[in-house]
Amino acid sequence: MSHCCPPSRSAVRDEPEPVVHLRSGSDVDELIALPGGVFLMGTDDEEGFPADREGPVREVTVAPFAIDPHCVSNARFARFVKETGYRTEAEAFGWTYVFAKFLPADVRKRSLRPPQAPWWCAVQGACWREPEGPGSGLDGRWDHPVVHVSWNDAVAYCSWAGRRLPTEVEWEYAARGGLRQARYPWGDELVPGGEHRCNIWQGRFPVRNTGEDGYVGTAPVDAFPPNGFGLHNTSGNVWEWCADLFDPALPGRSMRGGSYLCHDSYCNRYRVAARTANTPDSASGNLGFRVAADLRPIGRGH
Repeated sequence: MSHCCPPSRSAVRDEPEPVVHLRSGSDVDELIALPGGVFLMGTDDEEGFPADREGPVREVTVAPFAIDPHCVSNARFARFVKETGYRTEAEAFGWTYVFAKFLPADVRKRSLRPPQAPWWCAVQGACWREPEGPGSGLDGRWDHPVVHVSWNDAVAYCSWAGRRLPTEVEWEYAARGGLRQARYPWGDELVPGGEHRCNIWQGRFPVRNTGEDGYVGTAPVDAFPPNGFGLHNTSGNVWEWCADLFDPALPGRSMRGGSYLCHDSYCNRYRVAARTANTPDSASGNLGFRVAADLRPIGRGH
């Protein structure tokens, strides 16, 4: 499977119903309540990857639920770590994958690279708080999505926050923003009127990123206009963990949305129907998550 995520460690609009915002009593996050219903999931798009089981297009019913308009930011994850003392799996393993172009030459030289994706370096000491390894930090990136978090880390955050990861059905329904079978959250054109709507790779992958969309790495979680349901960055920026197994016969967990490393010549998985997977202990510099919740009566302070 050709994609920009790292190796494992081992447009017709459906008229949306009004949305409301749910805020947690602990000020952890703010969610958008969606009504659910029947929508067309998947794609038979010629630009798709049949091996990823993106299709066939099918009617799917989704129950009402709530979802985060943003990915979890570094600031929010830092609050979780401060309150719980949580240690991520990247910290426990002692390394995680960093895009080679972000690293000094000496770090690139001494870091192991997977032969199937040599643009990734296994960097000792890299983690969510030091995204490019020791000496790097989060200055100017507190409002960017937290990265270097595994599926297990994301589940731990959700448990603390009283949330959960979205299912793939929920994620795609929300990412479509009420559009019927559009390729992207805003329609079928990648750059409508010349306007960039997401953070992906421009230029020649993996040699040169021109940054025409304004970013070469992660962007703030609220960068670019939201979709019709109010969600930001459901295309590009960072891959997002979902709750589901990618394939019931395999251990990998599903990931959605693509990242700042996706490019149409190689990995155009920033389409809303696109999907891929990784093992639940894997992490990288382009992988984060957003949270979801069941809709239920909400008492005071919740």
